Amino acid sequence: MSKFYLTTAIAYVNAPPHVGHALEFVQADALARYHRLKGDDTYFLTGTDEHGVKVYETAKKAGIPVQDFAEKNAKIYESLPEILNLSNDDFIKTSSERHKAGVKKLWKKMFNNGDIYKGVYKGKYCVGCEAFIPDKDLDEEGHCPIHKTEPKILEEENYFFRLSEYSDRIKKAVENDKLKIIPLSRKNEMLNIIGEEGLHDVSFSRPKEILPWGIEVPDDESQVMYVWCDALSNYITAVGYESEGEKFKKYWPCDVHVIGKDILRFHAGIWIGMLMSAELALPRSIYVHGFVTSEGHKMSKSLGNVIDPLEYVKKYGLDPVRYFLLREIPTTDDGDFNHERFVEVYNSELANGLGNLLNRVVMMTERYVGGKVPELSEGKGILNELEELVGKYMVGFEKFDIKNACEIIIDIVDLGNKYIDEKKPWIMAKEDDEELSEVLYNLLELLRFVVILLLPILPETADKVAEQIGIKVEGLSFGDLKWGGLKKGTLIEKGEALFPRLEE
Repeated sequence: MSKFYLTTAIAYVNAPPHVGHALEFVQADALARYHRLKGDDTYFLTGTDEHGVKVYETAKKAGIPVQDFAEKNAKIYESLPEILNLSNDDFIKTSSERHKAGVKKLWKKMFNNGDIYKGVYKGKYCVGCEAFIPDKDLDEEGHCPIHKTEPKILEEENYFFRLSEYSDRIKKAVENDKLKIIPLSRKNEMLNIIGEEGLHDVSFSRPKEILPWGIEVPDDESQVMYVWCDALSNYITAVGYESEGEKFKKYWPCDVHVIGKDILRFHAGIWIGMLMSAELALPRSIYVHGFVTSEGHKMSKSLGNVIDPLEYVKKYGLDPVRYFLLREIPTTDDGDFNHERFVEVYNSELANGLGNLLNRVVMMTERYVGGKVPELSEGKGILNELEELVGKYMVGFEKFDIKNACEIIIDIVDLGNKYIDEKKPWIMAKEDDEELSEVLYNLLELLRFVVILLLPILPETADKVAEQIGIKVEGLSFGDLKWGGLKKGTLIEKGEALFPRLEE
């Protein structure tokens, strides 16, 4: 059995969740469920980043003690696994004692290796990024290209990390895919960031008098750790870096970090340098997704186009939202959350496609063969194409193209509906055609395949389909994608419509 350890970026608690969080969480969840079905020993981590300037300043503006403010928003994120049906194995908080202990150990290791030093830094600081930004990375107006705000000029005595010491090694790791970055465009972007000049040393702490909310630097109470050492290290503290026990030995290095494109340079640059300094193994890969726009525009309260994924879940159900995020948003690129398109995809692919196929097959089974699975057939006319599509589905997941995997499921659904239209079981029944039982078995077995393939993407829907065709999802794996899994005589029972049409 192989192990598979994957993480999301930990969510920053200065504001409630938005649709970008939902996208990343369900992408990671689909990957985790896929690898469990493969038989991998899977460990899925998410969590919250609770320290830093933005949290401190937002709490001050709200007139709320910073710890109370952080805990209030952290609880919203802690509820997301239930709301979004995430299968995470752990939830790490940077305010937890286990995290603080691991971070301090990491700091000391890097310090003792000569890679952390004290100095004075003057630069342009973006509060939104919580980072100093070189002039070359500012836009034409001298603003942060992400937050469109003018950076503050700061001059402070801080600790620094000798990232420059590891620049060449990081570049080689990215070039030769020792650190695999997907998609290729993001790999090239990272290599451009490193460029000919290489990576520069980064500020690693802030004076406590300016930022009292954070983890104190070991042996220097006047300084608080900056976001890099504090937040990025969650990936090792969650699996027990402090003691480096069995859990850490089992799961580290991480197999996949799932992150947004705006934090690529931190994960593929600073984090990798930190691990090299601490003499730890590198993560095997970084999967990078894009941003979600709304009606073609960046989401903004002033534009009134902010999408609240939790409101969509309340109104339309969880699986339609999961499906739209995974199927409609390109997995590694930007995509648009458009309400009209949401309704269109829901009706065409979920209601008219999957829901209609299930309804037709179950109804015909009840009407023509007494509501029980007929004799096993050889799958003539359907099996070869089905197996080919299953192979493409697997390739989609392995290449971090979950959108493609979703589209393959719809291709299988279309295969089933087309097969019905070609064979016309209602005419076969009138003519007492002996092939009727074979046709119905083929369709029921195709639905069993659909159940298994849906499990990473729409787990609730997979369970509902399974119930109607007389099987249980517990214990299913990709090893069950073999023809003939449905047993003769299994009771087929029609249930409620999977996806009632939306008339909006």
